[in-house]
Amino acid sequence: MSFGWIIVIVLLVFGVVLGNVMLLRYSSRFKIPKDFKSKPPKDKDEDDTW
Repeated sequence: MSFGWIIVIVLLVFGVVLGNVMLLRYSSRFKIPKDFKSKPPKDKDEDDTW
């Protein structure tokens, strides 16, 4: 591979990692409301159509 392609691949990987880190930092600002209730887990047997 040429040196140019290696630089492009490294920059793309760096961009993806940096983007994911920035997304995690941004999403950590959101607070869950106090009245939030999570859904109870479904039993696998109820909707198992296989």
